[in-house]
Amino acid sequence: MNHYETVFILNPVLSEDQIKETVKKYEDFLTDKGAKMIAKEDWGLKKLAYPIQNKKSGFYHLFEYQVAGEAIEPLELEFRRDERFMRYLTVKLDKHAIAWAEKRRQRNKQKA
Repeated sequence: MNHYETVFILNPVLSEDQIKETVKKYEDFLTDKGAKMIAKEDWGLKKLAYPIQNKKSGFYHLFEYQVAGEAIEPLELEFRRDERFMRYLTVKLDKHAIAWAEKRRQRNKQKA
């Protein structure tokens, strides 16, 4: 089981219910593939550095999870097929990135 982080940007024209439904769909997709969800973060509506699909903002979300490497390709294929996604990035975390992610989660808990 490898440790991964996926950040994705959803289309800003989606309603709050559609966003929650989309996030839940892909969280369920990962758990069906045997993933252990470590953290989910909703970063909210952010302005983009450059327009994507003529949009200047998007809803950012982060998933941190552990899963076998074979599950990543089907996940990204689903992202490409779904028009609600503007961009996505999945990275495999090394031990230093895992430690940094843990610090980030602790810092977010203290803020809340």
